[in-house]
Amino acid sequence: MSAFSVARLSRRVLLAAVLGGGVAAGALAQSVSFVEPIDGATVSSPFKVKFAVSGMDVKPAGDMSANTGHHHLLINADPIKAGESVPFDETHLHFGKGQTEAEVKLPPGTYTLTMQFANGAHQSYGPGLSKGIKVTVK
Repeated sequence: MSAFSVARLSRRVLLAAVLGGGVAAGALAQSVSFVEPIDGATVSSPFKVKFAVSGMDVKPAGDMSANTGHHHLLINADPIKAGESVPFDETHLHFGKGQTEAEVKLPPGTYTLTMQFANGAHQSYGPGLSKGIKVTVK
């Protein structure tokens, strides 16, 4: 094999390793996002909230399989530290049936909505699996 052929083969192997590593790393990335509403939106109550998660599977409360959990919506509350339980109160809404959307009723005002993903025992995965947006309810 000539030096030219070896160099071409080495570049191909390097390119495949870089591209393959990028795909694998991207597939493992875990994040949550709001599909609806968008950050800064003005909404009328009630309004629809749609959740999305990447790198994890949505399962009902009680399911403790690895890389699974369910959504919580925190109203004017900060993300919850990893391992801490999400409170059960009027500002921490639980979607323990595995829901990925909900209708939310809030009085007029400006709110910070924080989506928090947590495991089957309602224990937070931490700020890395949370996302906050601001909305104005008219």
